[in-house]
Amino acid sequence: MNAETAKWSRRYQSALRKYLAQGSRESLRPALGLGRQAVALGLETLDLARIHEQNLMALIAPGGLSRSRPSIIGQAKRFFIETIVPIEKTHHAALKDDVRVDRLNQALRRRMVESSASTSCLKRNIFLRQGAEQSLKKSKKHHVKLLAELRRLQHYLRDLRHTCLATQEDERQKMSFRLHDEIAQALIAIDLRLLTLKKAAKASTARLKKEIAKTQRLVKESVKKINKFAHEFGIQQET
Repeated sequence: MNAETAKWSRRYQSALRKYLAQGSRESLRPALGLGRQAVALGLETLDLARIHEQNLMALIAPGGLSRSRPSIIGQAKRFFIETIVPIEKTHHAALKDDVRVDRLNQALRRRMVESSASTSCLKRNIFLRQGAEQSLKKSKKHHVKLLAELRRLQHYLRDLRHTCLATQEDERQKMSFRLHDEIAQALIAIDLRLLTLKKAAKASTARLKKEIAKTQRLVKESVKKINKFAHEFGIQQET
């Protein structure tokens, strides 16, 4: 790894750490910027995969981030996918040049040996590259076949992004339901407490009983409003 690549790797680790720390609140825009810088440095997808794995291992090592390993790996995958988007866009133009295609094949063979990425995304990436390389050896029309493989890879990465977004939406709904459930339970507890006070206030004034009854009605109305809010936002209560 040369000095410029090492410098880029440090920037990547810093941006990845910040994204993992802030979660969905942090924008993926820095990942795109890093991807464009990687293109300028001449880095390829498998170069980024190796750098990503090294930095991720450092972040989840003892003393690193405190969250669970699967949670960190899943979130880091979204950051990595966004980073390699600019590199994947350059592959289409590379197919027009026979010399560059041959150079790409050599790089693929060398980097597939070096890469030890463990996520399913990277394994699928390597599999598609190997399939593209075999197609190049078996047919004179290797340019067209390699282009098809690269397009399939782009579609696969796009599906991964959609899956990640769907997962985030599901988590948001679960959090909303938990919030609704906690508020409703708190209000019910208040209502039960007021009922107890009402029963204990037999020796008190009628006005006190009237105020307690009003408070009970207010609590019940609040529960109805929360249920209505939950229904409007598509939060379905478990039976």
